[in-house]
Amino acid sequence: MADLKQLKMDFLEYLEIEKNRSPKTIENYNHYLTRFLGFAQVSSPQQLTEELIRKFRLHLNRLTDHRGKVMKRVTQNYHVIALRAFLKYLSKREIKAISPERIELGKQEDRHIDFLENNELERILKSPQSQGLVDLRDKAILETLFSTGLRVSELCSLDKERIDLDRGELSVSGKGSKIRLVFLSADAREAIKTYIKKRSDVDASLFIRIPKNEAFEKYENLRLTPRSIQRIIRKHTIRAGIVGKKVTPHTLRHSMATDLLRNGADIRSVQSLLGHSSVTTTQIYTHVTDSQLKEVHKKYHKKKSPAHAG
Repeated sequence: MADLKQLKMDFLEYLEIEKNRSPKTIENYNHYLTRFLGFAQVSSPQQLTEELIRKFRLHLNRLTDHRGKVMKRVTQNYHVIALRAFLKYLSKREIKAISPERIELGKQEDRHIDFLENNELERILKSPQSQGLVDLRDKAILETLFSTGLRVSELCSLDKERIDLDRGELSVSGKGSKIRLVFLSADAREAIKTYIKKRSDVDASLFIRIPKNEAFEKYENLRLTPRSIQRIIRKHTIRAGIVGKKVTPHTLRHSMATDLLRNGADIRSVQSLLGHSSVTTTQIYTHVTDSQLKEVHKKYHKKKSPAHAG
């Protein structure tokens, strides 16, 4: 019988080959399971008990970093999700161990969602104003992020030839290599067309860094990185005068989802557009739309009851 360390390696290879999980997911699962096995100090699956897992969860809940901050509940749950997936794999191989159904996720605190209000969105989308290549590119980036709700990694991976500007749509490979269709607004299509027309390079990437004096021939790879996109968003956040909010590429993704739900889109459609594997993930946005309902009620519901006849 293989020991737990070997079984963990078998499990990670199973994720890579049979489940086609991304390298980042495998890296994270490895990290969480290594931490668990380091704490557990057991070698066989039969030694995994509910009590041992309870003690591990208690350990995570009391763990602090170098600044004295405790681990977020969502991160604690990531460890539990990895452990349950590992136990499910053992069960599939008919290796006796505790059933994954015996382990429940802890209740998570509500996630805080940062999104832009309509006036803030208008200001940031209008921030790149010049007809220079840098501003044209930035305009296309901002419009594309808000129109499609792409993750920053998905945005960076786009190539020019993959975008159908006539139909206003493109296929993206998201988490777990799942392909989904996203759509470009008229403003996003126009911004991309104008930006591409201005370019003189031959790089296949849609969004590229612009060298000084546009000396493209000196560089082999011009594709923007997620860090570069974050810096671009930060620059236009400052230009737009948006204060008190940390605006990131993900903020525009949140803004797109919130905008759709506020305007009547159903949650399953938003789930598909965002590429969420579970509708539970998409439900984080309902807190935002719930607060809007309160304002609607306050504005339109009668504040005074009709006077009773005397």
